[in-house]
Amino acid sequence: MNRARVIAVCLAASLLVAGCGRGSGRAGSAGGDAFSFAIKSDPGLLDPAQVQNTTTYTALSLAYDTLVNIGSDGRVVSGLAEKWDVKASSVTFTLRRNITCADGSPVRASTIAANVAHITDPATKSPAYGVVVPEGLTAKADDVTGTVTLSTPEPFAFILQSTRYLFMVCGKGLKDRSLLKSGTSGSGPFQLTSARPNQSYTFTRRPTYTWGPGGATASDPAMPGSVVLQVVGSESTAANLLLSHQLNAAQFAGPDRARVTDVPGITTSVQPNGTQEFFFHQGTGHPGHSRAVRTALLQAVDLHDLGAIATGGTGLRPTGLVMQPRPCPGDTVGGHLPAYDPHAAEAALEAAGWHRSGDGVRRKDGKKLTLRMIYGTSGGETMAAAAEYLADAWKKAGVDVKLRALSDAAYGEIETVTQDWDVDWAPLGVTLPTQLLGALSGPFTPDGGNFAHLTNTTYDRLTAQASTLPDTAGCAQWSGSESALFDSGDLIPVVDKTLSTAAHNATFRITAGLFDPTSIRMTGAGR
Repeated sequence: MNRARVIAVCLAASLLVAGCGRGSGRAGSAGGDAFSFAIKSDPGLLDPAQVQNTTTYTALSLAYDTLVNIGSDGRVVSGLAEKWDVKASSVTFTLRRNITCADGSPVRASTIAANVAHITDPATKSPAYGVVVPEGLTAKADDVTGTVTLSTPEPFAFILQSTRYLFMVCGKGLKDRSLLKSGTSGSGPFQLTSARPNQSYTFTRRPTYTWGPGGATASDPAMPGSVVLQVVGSESTAANLLLSHQLNAAQFAGPDRARVTDVPGITTSVQPNGTQEFFFHQGTGHPGHSRAVRTALLQAVDLHDLGAIATGGTGLRPTGLVMQPRPCPGDTVGGHLPAYDPHAAEAALEAAGWHRSGDGVRRKDGKKLTLRMIYGTSGGETMAAAAEYLADAWKKAGVDVKLRALSDAAYGEIETVTQDWDVDWAPLGVTLPTQLLGALSGPFTPDGGNFAHLTNTTYDRLTAQASTLPDTAGCAQWSGSESALFDSGDLIPVVDKTLSTAAHNATFRITAGLFDPTSIRMTGAGR
């Protein structure tokens, strides 16, 4: 799996969520209640330049600021920067005054520039560089005026929004990155004060913090005095802890969500959490090379039923490839996929020259219509059931289907190196349309990231136009480019996974794996 795909999948783990409830469970801490939240794995290395998983992003978002933030409606709001001027290949930020690092040192424009220089330095080998941080990004700072300009060699449409994942290290950690192996050095509203690997991480509130999203502060007495991230690998265990009021909040992707739903004192919310989709390999010699065959194969499948099976009935109809809240709102999927029509599928395959033989399998020029489908075992039982359902639908249409379940370790080798597949169930989760370009266009693997060998000229034309337009000015082109992919059957969005967040005695917001720390409020007895 290429690096862009790895980062994209990592980002598809948490969406906008909020919950509140009443109860008696309150964990005390100096300066206020403690907000306890379950994370599924240990964050590991805490250096923001080396983040490779969503859990680490979640943890670091408590202690680090970014230049801007994204509101619940997808719009950009202030962060370290109070205003900005966006152009096609640059954005100039004016920083707020009197920002301080957790160690008391000032945060200046040169602090921002130093972070950019570090993450883009080839020696750093940052996994985010070229994915969530644009390639060739440079920074020019002026501490006197409090401005910093980020530039790219070529126009980069979402250069402003891309800074949402650029955590700014300051103070001692900026000079000695070794301090970030197990500690934080940021300007955020919380500071890591206790780290117990594989057990818990405690972040203590900084009450003097005044530069949060839209100017939010950390002075509200209802904010927790600390945030405790408890490492809980099992969703069943997390549900037990929540129900016994030993946790304030946890997120559920599996069946344990039902145990905490409609429970007195616990409020749940459900939001999309990345799209489940599959690709046809369009290389020469693959059945998916033919658009007529792709369309017929889609007509043979009830995508609604397929999505329900893939998510155990907890999914939502997909409306686009970018996770919500999107910079470009709207539905790019509706009306752009063939309707379920098995009879039309049969007729289309016949017209394309694929005729049934005595064994029921279609052949053309003596060659079987064979589809080798790969999918990941990490998707669990529902993914396996979905693959079987898809195979059964295509077998009824006369296709010889061969399923292959792969471990995460083996997946990348088959997908991008040996290319021994015709259909690839490859979930993606991205926060900006630009993050898809390397996987959906450009050079084919192994020379590039275009692993399905897509050649959609409309997508290429519209994304090229959109890439030259700053901020959201190119949204019409970005939306049209996605629809063009679906019209051609290049990739098929089946269903949006969902994430259920349950909360007890607290409300909060977390978007695409990042906390809005200043949104956390304790709502239990005595509040």
